Amino acid sequence: MNKSIRQHQTKDGFILEYSIVGQGEPVLVLHGGHSSCYGELGRNELAARHFSVITPSRPGYGRTSKELGESLIVACDSYIELLDELQIPQVNVIAMSAGGPSGIHLASRFPNRVRSLVLQSAVTQCWLSPDDKLYKFAQFLFRPPIEKYVWAMIRLLNKLFPSFLLSNMIPSFSKLPKEKVLPQINDADRRKFKSIIAQQRSGHGFLIDLVHTGKDATSALAAIKCPTLIMHSIHDASVSVDHARHASRLIPNSRLCELDLWGHLIWLGTGADEMNRQLFSFLEAANVHQQSANS
Repeated sequence: MNKSIRQHQTKDGFILEYSIVGQGEPVLVLHGGHSSCYGELGRNELAARHFSVITPSRPGYGRTSKELGESLIVACDSYIELLDELQIPQVNVIAMSAGGPSGIHLASRFPNRVRSLVLQSAVTQCWLSPDDKLYKFAQFLFRPPIEKYVWAMIRLLNKLFPSFLLSNMIPSFSKLPKEKVLPQINDADRRKFKSIIAQQRSGHGFLIDLVHTGKDATSALAAIKCPTLIMHSIHDASVSVDHARHASRLIPNSRLCELDLWGHLIWLGTGADEMNRQLFSFLEAANVHQQSANS
């Protein structure tokens, strides 16, 4: 499926890189950490179901200017500028993992532009604090220029010993023991995982994410008015399912879908097809509702 990579220059002269794949109803995907508009996680499935999938590289990732990550307000304003340039008056938004705060603030600040919101394995409350050991570790490991060498080493392992790398990364994604997880990941999923790892970089983006995911989003969550689907694995070790339950309590028009999937990467493994079925059903219902409201 052909993917078009483009760049939008904001009114302040910064670059917002983005990709478009597929044709149909527009979906804006706000990717997770260590990713960019080049990633494919969950996007090919959307394009195959006749959605036009627009994925901006969030601030600091890919070729997008890190200055757009000054705040979530600045970042979300740039996404609205992009929608204006593409002449898209309203869009479905899918926010993944560390992209959660961006989706939450976009939906709360621009209710007329966001038709529906899907939070997938998303951060919705304070994730890591500067006092956490994991925060300090990530600050060191994923800062430029060190992150370039870290990902080069990971990509080498991914190329030479993909099964070894997958097995050793499972504890960072899942609370389940490896022996229960590995049978749930077939050969096709292993190839997808290998492709995901091959595309990952942190740039300045993950340090920006650490700032944005450390802030309280209570007021923004409570201000969301659009239909919202919250999808999260109960076995997620990267972002606790408590984030999904927190969002569900605060967003008025939301539906919580707790998934008995292996872990954080709900797009891979046994049960991913059912997750997609529920996702597509929600998106199609949101589009039908909007068409009825417009007629």
